[in-house]
Amino acid sequence: MATLPILDQHDLFAQRLVADHQKLRRASLHTVQLNLGKMCNLACHHCHVEAGPSRREIMTWATIERILDWVDRHRDKIHIDTIDLTGGAPELNPHFRKVVENFRSRGLHVLDRCNLTILLEPGYQDLADFLAGHGVEIVASLPCYLEENVDAQRGDGVFEGSIAALQKLNHIGYGQPDSHLRLDLVFNPVGYGLPPAQQPLEADYQRELAERFGITFNRLWTITNMPIKRFEHALRRDGQYDHYMSTLVEAHNPDNVDSVMCRNLVSIGWEGSVYDCDFNQMLQMPISSGNSISGNSESRNFGPGDDEHVVERNSCKLWQYTPEGLVGRNVRTGTHCFGCTAGAGSSCMGALS
Repeated sequence: MATLPILDQHDLFAQRLVADHQKLRRASLHTVQLNLGKMCNLACHHCHVEAGPSRREIMTWATIERILDWVDRHRDKIHIDTIDLTGGAPELNPHFRKVVENFRSRGLHVLDRCNLTILLEPGYQDLADFLAGHGVEIVASLPCYLEENVDAQRGDGVFEGSIAALQKLNHIGYGQPDSHLRLDLVFNPVGYGLPPAQQPLEADYQRELAERFGITFNRLWTITNMPIKRFEHALRRDGQYDHYMSTLVEAHNPDNVDSVMCRNLVSIGWEGSVYDCDFNQMLQMPISSGNSISGNSESRNFGPGDDEHVVERNSCKLWQYTPEGLVGRNVRTGTHCFGCTAGAGSSCMGALS
């Protein structure tokens, strides 16, 4: 396979799709992913959101109500079944519990992308019981089963807190063999390589966590680090950006294109703007600018060079779309998309193949 010129500023992923006679369109819409805000109690080195304690972007209840209304009007037509709550730490949104209650009362499956340590913070110690009481699936980040690797990526003491949180979740039923309370863990590489094969790594996690800490869980998802935001800064700082991009491009597997998450998901920003995926959201790449629906010929596509607050404020909101405006639509791509198709592939739900 020929290597593409990684310093080219054009969309190399789109070029590869054309060369392979492939198209990337949203085929269905089963999952609505909500970024409830960028505030987080951690500031992980690999974070593609650049979340942290100083961030103040938070989805308001007024925005959430409009999303609820849109889901109520269209869910049966397009078979929405899952609400994926992310952040930052989504639990830091002051309306988090109300969000969970409202979507669960509608019979929708709810995922909470949890950093684990939030469950130990003052004021949040009862959160695990709340999540269990509402049958929320927990997707928990644990980039390694070794303390030194986790703390190197996420901060001193995070591994110890994560283990304590996992033991707490196990105690109330999460991740147990006969329980309906699902607990999945997320691995992402600590260094600058691709994830190893998901299945054998899952077996390693199960063995190590069980033997050393008595922890059980359902599945391990392996996710490639995306070369954007904080992780991109680290790559450039260490002179590894070009090498990492070459690795992604050369490991591209065309078979993964049919399974990428953007084919059945949309990502919603904190003010309600719509993106093809969480990564596009962080790169200021909404599916349409604010003028596109009205047909203004001067509308333009926002991108990585634009201010994220301007983009989020001025882009089209979920409630401006009909299902027909989202399903069947071409997905916006960029060179970062190779992160989803490299090797075994990567999505919010782990490896693709």
